[in-house]
Amino acid sequence: MKKLLFTLSIFLLITRNTTAQNQWSVDKIPAELKEKAHAIIRLSETTFTVKNIGEATEKKHHVVTILDEQGLANASMTIFYSKLEKVNEFEGVLYDAKGEKVKKLKNDDIKDGSANGESTLFSDNRYKHGVFKYAIFPFTVEFNYETTHKNMLFYPSWFPQEDEENVTVESSFFKVKMPTGMELRYKLLNGMSKPNVEDVEGGKAYSWLVKGLKTYENEPYSPKWSHYGIGVLTAPTEFETEGFRGNAKTWKELGEFDNLLAKNRDILPENVKQEVQKLVVGISDPMLKTQKIYEYLQAKTRYISIQLGIGGWQPFEAKQVAEKGYGDCKALSNYTKALLKSVGIESHYASIRGETNKREILVDFPSQQFNHVILCVPMKADTVWLECTSQDNPFGYLGSFTSDRYALLATPDGGKLVRTPTHKAIDNQQIRNVEVNLGDDGNATAESKTIFMGILHEDYAGIKTQLNPEDQKKALNKTVNIPSFELNNFSIQEDKKRIPSATVKMSLAIRKCASRSGTRMFLSPNVMSAVNTVPPVSEKPRINEVELRNTFIETDTIHYVLPKNIQVEAKPEMVKFDNKFGSYQADVQIKDGKLVYIRRLVRHKGTFPATSYTELVDFYKKVTKADKMQVVLKL
Repeated sequence: MKKLLFTLSIFLLITRNTTAQNQWSVDKIPAELKEKAHAIIRLSETTFTVKNIGEATEKKHHVVTILDEQGLANASMTIFYSKLEKVNEFEGVLYDAKGEKVKKLKNDDIKDGSANGESTLFSDNRYKHGVFKYAIFPFTVEFNYETTHKNMLFYPSWFPQEDEENVTVESSFFKVKMPTGMELRYKLLNGMSKPNVEDVEGGKAYSWLVKGLKTYENEPYSPKWSHYGIGVLTAPTEFETEGFRGNAKTWKELGEFDNLLAKNRDILPENVKQEVQKLVVGISDPMLKTQKIYEYLQAKTRYISIQLGIGGWQPFEAKQVAEKGYGDCKALSNYTKALLKSVGIESHYASIRGETNKREILVDFPSQQFNHVILCVPMKADTVWLECTSQDNPFGYLGSFTSDRYALLATPDGGKLVRTPTHKAIDNQQIRNVEVNLGDDGNATAESKTIFMGILHEDYAGIKTQLNPEDQKKALNKTVNIPSFELNNFSIQEDKKRIPSATVKMSLAIRKCASRSGTRMFLSPNVMSAVNTVPPVSEKPRINEVELRNTFIETDTIHYVLPKNIQVEAKPEMVKFDNKFGSYQADVQIKDGKLVYIRRLVRHKGTFPATSYTELVDFYKKVTKADKMQVVLKL
């Protein structure tokens, strides 16, 4: 009997261990979750436990099956930490297709490194990166980690599909535990359901669970937040970081925290005060004074990232910037604010989310959604915005990185959410004039002069200021929309007005500018600005709104000098159309013995209903068709 019980115990132990190991067998994945997927999140559990206003712990259990090589990015885990975020444990296990354990993550498999970019001088930001190098598909990786947080300005966000189009989700769970007396604020995104709220020991727990998420498509021209899929943002009300207490319930209170961090950090050395006073002697116009100060800043300082001080959110003192000659966005904006104050001009520290393809600030959810700082200088007639990190930016110009979005001003009365200047279509122009000498063999030479204004000038200004002549030529080659050509000469001239511009001149040799067939030649006169792509169309109904982020005008005037033995046999009629997305007009004329092509494309900005996406596609279909119009020439 004892022998039988012993044998039964061994059998049950083996069975239990086998079941535990095989729970990650690929065979257990529902077939519908494998469709179009490169990786499948089998289980993701995140628990964020707030202990008090100054400390929390986060535990994560994450299991993902990698189906093929395109899903390998999901075979790793990266944890960022600093002196305010500590990694308590980090473990990983690799399983084969049957769910049997292959290996554990060893210390040698975990890279511990600095999370600094090339422009970062000082930072205590670091990361731990664990990765399994395995190529027998499919396989499964499991990660467990725990961290302690003392930068309570930030609470976590949760997006089950992690902005991955070809990743499906079997099960994902998110929980936030709050102690008694502390309020959790949250924002539901893209159709996420309300949380399950329950009383737990010492407080309340808010949790969300999703299962069976199939692959989804990142729809083109959709608002930035929609690309993340369903999700939840969380934020504190009261918080504490390194002894500094704040409240994020309103934008006013969040701005007051910025004021607290910058308090008494605007003291300038006496010699700097005297220098700037001399700069503005005899100038009464506050706009001119501000410009002088900005140009002084650009000449005397440079940008270097410094991620230190209250989790990287407190600016360095103005006197340190004056002594060192460098600073990050916070330090340089605070320094410029101090310089302006010394000559009697008020300005406001402005937190903003800087990125070219902007993700809008959620105005109904006060929280730290920003990653950059600029300066706002209010004037009676106008408000000036200063990008204090740039040594090249024209005075008062905000480009694609910071224009047309919300910024949080830290005013003496607290935070105030305002919108930065937007660019009109007339500010963002491409004005192109080209003279083409066409040979009777179809080859041509061309002299082009293009003025790029506003946002359209930025790439060309960057080419001029950041690259040597050889690399400038390589970069310009990539901007020319001609199948076969050679760039012989070029020049770039920047004009740093309030709406800046870059004038680009190019001398080109164009092969097969026109195609020849017998005694006829066929010429597509839009030699440099033709639109060749149309937004893709999905079989699924459109879900998200259509968002066009920038407005612009393209104007092309191209003069063709034809050989004397060539006549224009046929030319297209004028094409003209418009709708809510923009307008288009193109015409071919004969003037003074030259063939002249004139084209004007205007694109509007705005947010439109999802149902209007087909109209946008039709608009671009018309543009691409019109841009291919041909002239028939006869020898």
